[in-house]
Parts: sequence; C-alpha cells; structure tokens
Amino acid sequence: MIKALLALAASLTLVWVLNTKHGDLPPFGKLLSPYRGFWQNGEAAGDFPAQQTLKLPGLQAPVTVRYDDHRVPHIFAQNDHDLYFAQGYLTARDRLWQMDFVTHVAAGRLAEIVGPARLETDRFFRRMGLPFGAANSLKAMMANPTTKVVLDSYSAGVNAYIGRLTPSTLPFEYKLLDYQPEPWEPLKCALLLKYMAWDLSGRTDDLRMSNILRKYGPAVTKDLFPDYPTREDPIVPVGTPLDFKPLAALPVPKSFEVAYAAQQLRDEPDPELGSNNFAVSGDKSASGYPLLANDPHLQLNLPSIWYQVQLSAPGVNVYGVTIPGAPTVIIGFNEQAAWGVTNVAADVLDFYQLKFKDNAMREYWHDGRWKPARRVVEHIKVRGQPDRLDTVLYTHHGPVVYDKPEKPFLNQTPIAHAMRWTAHDGADEIMTLYRLNRARSYADYTAALASWGSPAQNFIFADNEKDIAIWPNGRFPLKWRDQGKFILDGTDPAYDWQGWIPQAQNPHVKNPARGFVSSANQFSAGPDYPYYLNWTFGSYERGHRINERLAAMSRITPDSLRALQNDVLDLNAQLMLPRLLALVTDAAGATPPAANSPEAQVLAEMRRWRYQYTADAIGPSVFNLWYNDLVKRLWEDDFPNDPKGPAYRYPARDRTNTLILNEPNSPWVDDRRTSAKETLPQLALQSLHFATDSLTRKFGPLSPKWRWASQKSTDILHLLQLPGFGQMDVDCGGGAGIVNATSERNGPSWRMVVALGPQVKAYGVYPGGQSGNPGSPYYNNMLETWRVGQLDELVFLRSAQEANPRVKAAWTLSGR
Repeated sequence: MIKALLALAASLTLVWVLNTKHGDLPPFGKLLSPYRGFWQNGEAAGDFPAQQTLKLPGLQAPVTVRYDDHRVPHIFAQNDHDLYFAQGYLTARDRLWQMDFVTHVAAGRLAEIVGPARLETDRFFRRMGLPFGAANSLKAMMANPTTKVVLDSYSAGVNAYIGRLTPSTLPFEYKLLDYQPEPWEPLKCALLLKYMAWDLSGRTDDLRMSNILRKYGPAVTKDLFPDYPTREDPIVPVGTPLDFKPLAALPVPKSFEVAYAAQQLRDEPDPELGSNNFAVSGDKSASGYPLLANDPHLQLNLPSIWYQVQLSAPGVNVYGVTIPGAPTVIIGFNEQAAWGVTNVAADVLDFYQLKFKDNAMREYWHDGRWKPARRVVEHIKVRGQPDRLDTVLYTHHGPVVYDKPEKPFLNQTPIAHAMRWTAHDGADEIMTLYRLNRARSYADYTAALASWGSPAQNFIFADNEKDIAIWPNGRFPLKWRDQGKFILDGTDPAYDWQGWIPQAQNPHVKNPARGFVSSANQFSAGPDYPYYLNWTFGSYERGHRINERLAAMSRITPDSLRALQNDVLDLNAQLMLPRLLALVTDAAGATPPAANSPEAQVLAEMRRWRYQYTADAIGPSVFNLWYNDLVKRLWEDDFPNDPKGPAYRYPARDRTNTLILNEPNSPWVDDRRTSAKETLPQLALQSLHFATDSLTRKFGPLSPKWRWASQKSTDILHLLQLPGFGQMDVDCGGGAGIVNATSERNGPSWRMVVALGPQVKAYGVYPGGQSGNPGSPYYNNMLETWRVGQLDELVFLRSAQEANPRVKAAWTLSGR
C-alpha cells in the first residue's frame, strides 16, 4: 500500500512538473503532447484547403478571400466593416502571437508572461509613457466615426479567430511560454503605433550634448557638433521655393547652464534604423508614367515585421504591407497611386531639468510658481510573484522617466528630468492610412497627411496624373534654433515647446525639375528652410548615392529601381580609403609596413578594392574595422564611454571625416591619456594593424575566408531569439550607410517597386514569409529571393472574379 501511494505521489508530481512552467523552462508535458503540443503546429500540404466557407458571426455580408502562391490574402468585401473584420481575422490566423507579443512589450506587460526577468523592461516602457500615449491616440481615433469603424471591426475580426482556437491549435509560442491570448481591443492597435514611434523616434542626444557643452564649452561644441554638415544632399533640395509665408522666428532665451547629466536612457532603439524611398517622373521612365520604390530598414526578425495583403471594397482597392495588428495598408499602391515612407530624424523628444520643492517631489517650479506633479500608479503583474506597484510622476511636459537613482539604472538614466515627446500626444494616424489607401491624386495625398502625428515619416507619393512628391511629415514642435540640442530648463516657460509648425509648412517638394524625389533619413531640408527640425540626421551617403544614380538614369524601368535598391557602393569608403592608404604609406612621419608583412598584403588588397560591399569582397571586412577603429582612437579619450561617468557621443561622421582629410595637426588627434604625442599616420597604422590582427585571429591569414558576408554575419532572429527558429549567417552583401543597408541585424525589411500606368504593376519581397508559424512552409519561403536581391511580381486583382494562374485558393467568409 505504501509503495502504491508513493508511486501515485511520484506520478502526480511528475504530471504537475511536466505541465507547469518553471522559470524559463516550458511545461514540457503539454509542449510535447502529441494531442495538443507543438506537433500540432506542423503544417502539411493538404492542411490549407483550396476551397472552404468559414462561418464568422459579425460579418454583415459574404467576403471573398483569394490566396495567391505566396499565401497573400486578397480580400474582397462589400463594406468597410467587413473589409477590416476580415483583415483582422486573417492577420490573426497567420500572426496572432506576434501582434499580441509586441503589444505586450509596448504596454509594459511582459513580466506577466515571462516572469520577473522582464519587470524592469515593463517599468521602462510604462515610464516612457507608451501606454499613456496610446490612450491619448485612442481617444483621437475613436472620436472619428470612420476610424472607429476600422478599429472596432478589425478587433472583432481578431477576436473571431481567437474564439476559434483550441489548446491544440494555439500558436507554438503560446505553448512554449504557457499562456493564453486575450481578447483584442482597439487600444492594442494604438499601442502598436506607439511601439513603432518608440522604435523610430525614441532616442535623443540632448543629455550627451549637455555633458559635452559643460566639459568643453560652446566654441568647441559648435566646431565639433555643427548644426549643418559639410557634405549634405537634403530631401527637399536647397533653393526649392516656399509656397507659404513662415511664422515669425521664435526668440532664443538666455543661455541655460545645464547640470552634469547622468547617462543616456538604458533602452534606446538602434540608431541604424532607417530607410530609402524614391520616385521618378514619367519624363525619366521608359513607360512615361512615374515609378516609386521603398525599402524600410528595420531590425530583421522572424516572423517578419510586415504582412502582405490586398484590401478591396467600394471606394478602395489597395495592395501593400502592414504591421500585424495595424489595420489598413501602411506602404502600398492602388490603381491610381503609390506611396511609401522613411523615418524623419526630427528632434521630437526633449528632456527638461526640473526643480522640485522638496524630496517628496509633489510640486515642481515652473513659470514663477509651484505646480503639482500628477502621480500615476502603474500596476504591473508578475508571473509567479505578487503584483508590483510603480508610481510615475507626470508634469505638464510629460513623465519623469526616473525620479530617483535605482540600482539597475544607476548612472544610466536621466534622474528627475521630465520628457516631452510627440508620441504622447493624441493623433489619428489610422485616418491617414485609410485616406492614403483610397488616394487618387496629389490633393488626396496631402489631405491624408494632415492627421498624421507620430512617428514623423517622409511620405513619398506618385500617381497616374504623373505627379511625384515627398513630404517629411508629422507633428513637428515649433522651436527656436537648437532648442532640444541640450537639456532644457524645466522652470522657464520660454523653454517649453511653443506650438507646432503648421502642417502645410512642413518641408515638401512636388514635381522638381530634376525629375525625381527621394529620401534616406538625411536632413529634411537645407539651411534655407525657415524652421528648426533638428541639428543632426542620418549621414548623407545613402541619400547622395541614390540621387547620384537617379540623376544619371534615363528610360528607367522597375528593374532599374530594383538594382538601385541593391546598390552596395560605399561613398564613405570611396571618400576615406584613399586618405587612409596615404596616411600609412605616403604621409610625413609614416613608417610603411614591411614588404612581406600581413599589413602590406592587406594594403595591396585594399588598393584593388573598388568600394563595393559585395558578399565575397574582402575590402569591406578590412575597411569597416580599420575606419571604425581609427574613429575610436581619435575620440574615445575625449568622449569616453565610461558606464560610471557621464555619457558622451562622438562627432558625426561628416565632422570626423573633415578632421581626417584636412586637419592632420588637430589637437584632437593626440591621445590625452598617454605621455607621447600621437600623429594621425600613427593612429591610422595602429588601426590597420588592429583590423589585420582581428581578421587573422578570426579567419587565419589573408584569404577568401575574409569575405564580407562572413565577417558581417547577417542574422534574422526569432522574436524570442529561439535557437533554430531564425536564419543565421545569411550570405549577402550590403551594410550600414549603404543603399543596400543590410547589416548584422538590420536591413531592408520590405522592398517594393511600383510601376504606375493604365495597369499598375508592382514588385516586392521581404525576408521571411506570410506565416508566423515556424512549422509552416510559408514561414520564410521568400528569404532566398530577398537574399539575392530579386523581387516577386505582386498579384494585384481588379475584382474577386479575375482569373490569375497564381491564385491557389478561394475562401468565402460568411456571417451566416
């Protein structure tokens, strides 16, 4: 009897252990179950029916869905409600876990899924105010009857899919993490937009710049960190006539002596995120109609960031990509027009130094009086532990991200500073997308842009009326010049944002004489633009290379633009490599490497290289290490990256290059940490040795093993970074600062080329597939096409009945 009881107890214990999540370990019993475990997520060829009717209560009329050979749904509905209901249902069918997980991140709710390891991440996103901004935007969106229909219908469609799930059909990641999907609501769509805003605009240099100003003074700061670079090719060309009368310039208040700021925010987005877009006029195209291309550069993940869809209903027939969880099409085209976006690096996030009345921090001084700080208690659920309460202070500027030093963030975050950020303000971005999806003309396009708030985007446009245009567009604060370059005085109302640049006066250009428009995250406009947007943008090389090639092109075809998207010439290497070679061989005081030394062999290889970042080239592997190490040797003694000290940044690439090219005797060359006086040739030779030694240690002596793709190692990881569920070491060229901006973890997340005309044709690809299920053949089936720089012709159907050999399935969604 005792043995039987012990055996029963052991069995029950084993069942409990195997069916319960322990820390980061999944419940292996449920996960491995042949009836409900991950085996059920495998997809066989016959699991996707060519014909079926799905009963979905909530639909007002039947919806036809046709799937093409890449499993892109082409949705034909009879009204807006059913169109977005079907979009929500079908997107959730392919990507539910992804859209749910990202909105949990934005809401600061990861700890309730994975436990205390993500508590501080949750606190960070809540203290950054992402849920606060999402709630404000939701109010603006739900106040618009059209947007309300879109969000409510989309949410109902997602919930219709969630309601059909069983333990065996749950997406794999829910089983691995052992949690259930919750009902979708419009707030989640708003959270997704705020996460995108954080990803693209949630960074600022004002803390670093304040430290530099305090340490070196205004003269040095102005010299090393100028407001406009030596080399630039702005989005709106210099000299473009203004079609508006600017508002009067704001007065610049007296100088504010900034305090020594603590280090930068601990979780900043990657600064290499960017994008390209360009459109050419009919005069430059082979067809006589405009062409438009877009390739947003974002972090490369599986499931893919984007989801392809065609949406058709009375008044709209649009194809493109959206982010799972966002209704409508974000980048795409219809029969009359096409549009795309890149990020505007405007300064829309500022920190204000506050003066609190006392340690209780209940009041702060502003405009000559004490004002109450609003206290918001964040209730954070933590899996396996008691809930946590976190009090966040809010001023009229915005949240105090961290109000006191905390151990995990000591010397890593700005303390007692309020943050002002456009993403906290309510705006109806969904309405912009709704109108763009239906745009027929330039007038429709400009009307659509009026409701866009954040993140600011360079909206490019082309239509069958043969107009091309680009607007760096969003809500831009009205500032005096350099306002926000440094920490701002939170006590003086003169330092508050003084309103907004009128949307109609945002930078823009229509049908320029050069026959094309383009953007690559560089300055929105030249010094002749009357308003201040920022003092630093993306380096000019990508934008200039695009403009250089477009200017030289004629009789342009879609394949011409595809080839341009894959351009791998590095203008920085073209400018700087001759100088580096001269420094180590010809410059006075240089001691060239010995004839048969590894460095001499490397120099011979570099003299043959033509600045192309192809996968097999050796030059990029050497140049990246050589140049970047030289930059580090120049600046790290002057602007140290010390986790225990104040944060700094290096001067921009343009200013650094000017020093290397023209200022060999600059005092910045000498390393102040050594007694010897270093020279530029010495530093260049040391960096060459570093590059040679690094590659030799990694790959052995100079050989084809030094190829760029092996050194760069592009990895496309699963969102949870699960081993085996991503694609490692993708063999491709490109790199940061190049038109084909494929780097270690970032790159063209969607490539699209649209040829307008009597019958629009379009081409596109992203590095992944339509399905978020790792067990589906459509999880990463487009990756190889993307890797080799090709595009798929996109199936654009004019009606639900149009015959097309690439259509492989036809479903009916019915409410009855």
